[in-house]
Amino acid sequence: MFSVILMHGLPRKIVHIDMDAYYASVEQRDDPRLRGKPVIVAWRGARSVVCAASYEARKFGIRSAMPAARAARLCPQAIFVPPDFIRYKAVSRQIRAIFSRHTELIEPLSLDEAYLDVTVNKQGLRSATEVAGSIRAAIGKELSLTASAGVAANKFLAKIASDWRKPNGLFVVRPHQAAAFLTPLPVCQLPGVGKVMTKRLAAMEIVTVGDLRTTPMSALECRFGQWGRRLHELSLGIDERPVVTQRPALQVSAEDTFESDLRLDEIEPHIRRLSEKTWSAYQKQLARIARTVVLKLKTAQFKTLTRSLTLHTPPATAAEVAAIACGLRARVDLSPETLYRLVGVGLSGLTDAERFAAQADLFAGNESP
Repeated sequence: MFSVILMHGLPRKIVHIDMDAYYASVEQRDDPRLRGKPVIVAWRGARSVVCAASYEARKFGIRSAMPAARAARLCPQAIFVPPDFIRYKAVSRQIRAIFSRHTELIEPLSLDEAYLDVTVNKQGLRSATEVAGSIRAAIGKELSLTASAGVAANKFLAKIASDWRKPNGLFVVRPHQAAAFLTPLPVCQLPGVGKVMTKRLAAMEIVTVGDLRTTPMSALECRFGQWGRRLHELSLGIDERPVVTQRPALQVSAEDTFESDLRLDEIEPHIRRLSEKTWSAYQKQLARIARTVVLKLKTAQFKTLTRSLTLHTPPATAAEVAAIACGLRARVDLSPETLYRLVGVGLSGLTDAERFAAQADLFAGNESP
């Protein structure tokens, strides 16, 4: 019940690798003066947020995406280091090369995290556990970094397992252990279950994955539709998603945090500038087309809003994107005096040009003469 049998008759074996405090660990590796110290990777300033925090800094309650000013208050002795994404990307390529020694079925989730399908591995190792151990050892020996790994029969369980013995840990969930492993977990451990869904499930007296499993699937479907069926499958440890080696971007975007908060009627120059950046990135998406323009805003109180418009035909210029994004401000229903700390402009729903053309022909064929 808890493993997927592939066409070649073998149960799927998935490894989830998650680097430990990646950005901060790279900084500590490259600068011995930072080792053992609370390190915060972020630009200094009232508008900055934490990109990463070393484990020494996390003891003070510092987490990624926290305002840097708050992090400084929590840990006055913390050392702030500006992020160096070029270096982090270079190290990520080295990590990916280590993965590739074992399998070509690699699904990167970010610079520091990936799924690997090692059902059949290139080194001929006897188990996925040995593969995970070999990868972690190579990362430690060759890159002087640590990684945690989860091993399971599917992506969902492997991802949870990789967090189980962080940092620098390895945890295995074998198929026959899946039910017992999942039963006591809070439902918020399930992918897609955030604060709102946790409260909705609690209203049904569903607090743990075990509670979810014993709730009739019909009741979950009645309340949550198709998502209810998915929740029930997860409670059983079922996740048939394959490792996807190429994940084309669904959106291109650019955003910026202001030096000081601005009203909605003051951000047009920023929208136009970001529209140019988004358009430049969109032009690099060869043979891919987007019809949806997205405006993203974040208030001074960190509330995030998005407004979007899907067009009949794709935008033709950066100026058209900017005009639409500026127009989307009219659909923001907050007070005109509301202050905003961030704005972003995106083009979403990217699809292949051939598929777009086929869809356009289909709709054209349905039009009345």
